Amino acid sequence: MRFLADESCDFAVVRALRGAGHEVVAVRDTMPGATDEAVIEWALRDSRILITEDKDFGRLVFACAAASPGVIYVRFPANAREAMAQTMVQLVATNAHKIPGSFIIVQPGRIRIAERKREK
Repeated sequence: MRFLADESCDFAVVRALRGAGHEVVAVRDTMPGATDEAVIEWALRDSRILITEDKDFGRLVFACAAASPGVIYVRFPANAREAMAQTMVQLVATNAHKIPGSFIIVQPGRIRIAERKREK
C-alpha cells in the first residue's frame, strides 16, 4: 500500500511499514511544516493513506467533509508505544481491503474502522 506519514507520525511506524514492503513518504522529509489541509490534499492527489497522530484530521474528514483517501489515526500513550509499529503492520496486513477511504483509530488492543461512503 501507499502511505503518507504526517509529521506527527512516529518514525518507527514509517520504518516498520517500509520494512513490510509498503511505500511510505514522510511529510517531515519532503514538505515539513505543511498545513493539515495541504497534507490531506497531498494524500488525496497521490492516492496515499494518511497516517497521523494529530486528531485535527478527524475534524477535517468528518466535520468539514474533506475528501480523503483514508486516514489512520494512531493513539498510543507513552507506556505502550513500543507495540505501535508492529500493531500498524498487523493492521495493514489483516485489513488492507478496508483501509482505503476509511477513518481508522488505532489504540493499544483496539482498532476502530469507520468506513466512509465512496463517491462513484
